Amino acid sequence: MRQPDRVRTAVIGCGKVGRIHAKALSYLPESEFVAVCDSDPKRAALFAAEFKTSAFSSVSQMVRECGVEVVSVCTPHPLHAVNVVEATACGAHALVEKPLAANLLDCDLMIASAERHGRQLGVVSQRRFFEPVQRMKAAIDAGKVGSPVLGTMTMLSWRDDAYYRSDPWRGKWSTEGGGVLVNQSPHQFDILQWLMGPIEEITGYWGNLNHPAIEVDDTAVACVRFQTGALASIVTSVCQRPGIYTKVHIHGSNGASVGVQTDTGATFIAGISETEEPPVNDLWTIPGEEELLAGFVAEDRTRFRERRDPDYYHKLQIRDFLRAVMTGGSPLVSGKDGRIVVEMFNAIYLSTKTRRAVRFPLAASSERDGV
Repeated sequence: MRQPDRVRTAVIGCGKVGRIHAKALSYLPESEFVAVCDSDPKRAALFAAEFKTSAFSSVSQMVRECGVEVVSVCTPHPLHAVNVVEATACGAHALVEKPLAANLLDCDLMIASAERHGRQLGVVSQRRFFEPVQRMKAAIDAGKVGSPVLGTMTMLSWRDDAYYRSDPWRGKWSTEGGGVLVNQSPHQFDILQWLMGPIEEITGYWGNLNHPAIEVDDTAVACVRFQTGALASIVTSVCQRPGIYTKVHIHGSNGASVGVQTDTGATFIAGISETEEPPVNDLWTIPGEEELLAGFVAEDRTRFRERRDPDYYHKLQIRDFLRAVMTGGSPLVSGKDGRIVVEMFNAIYLSTKTRRAVRFPLAASSERDGV
């Protein structure tokens, strides 16, 4: 029987990202970490021994035998749906690593299963919890930029051949579902649409420009039109050695602008590299607040030096999800939010194929649109 102030939790997928979730679930006071599940029984057993939990190779058996209330799904993207549907059908809530899926049919299967069984579904987008991003959201909601009229998302990052060889599923359409659009861009896609509003259409192109050893995209560009008439541009790439920066900027109807540099250099690789520089606001021209920018940057750098916790924002989001389950509230990032991101990268793939703008919402498909 669970304690009233704790939720019985489990991890599905005992890989690198699974270890981040396991550490968080072992640490958070809202979590009673009881089990892990992996298709490889030996890997599950080793992982369970490390975290002093029970090991399973069946999701349904794990949820039922251990009374699991929340699962963190940390498998490769194409396997998210089968695990979420099985877990929610057995009564567990599900928090899924980004992206929610590689295709929209899988998204809709997960959303429908969660709704049918009265379970919460969330997707990891821990960069929403960055203090600089939270400042931008608060300023926009308060009308300090007027209304958002122009957004830019720029990722100039790097992945080498060793990264794609680090796991056998990376760099292949069948097992990863895509490249820079599916794996590295979802966080910033989520921030862009969260701050700018509902999307009307996307026009874009993708390519593989300097990674001949992989099948998937390493670069993409796109133009976005929002339902308000606002516009945005997207440039995303993992071709810039050793990585430059990743930024999201929002410009308002009153001429004011706010921005965040979410990553300096190459974006971090879960379980392999660590974040060396904090996220910071790199743009802040709200009338009367221009002088605040230096203070924001100093505050965030000091916090980063003192905290030194590479998993801090994962912990914030996992705690947010657990508290939503415990209170019956809504998590900050829902499964439907995750579907929007999958729509965004599918729209770019499809636009490349058709040479046309792709209007939202996109119909559900199990195929990789445009590939």
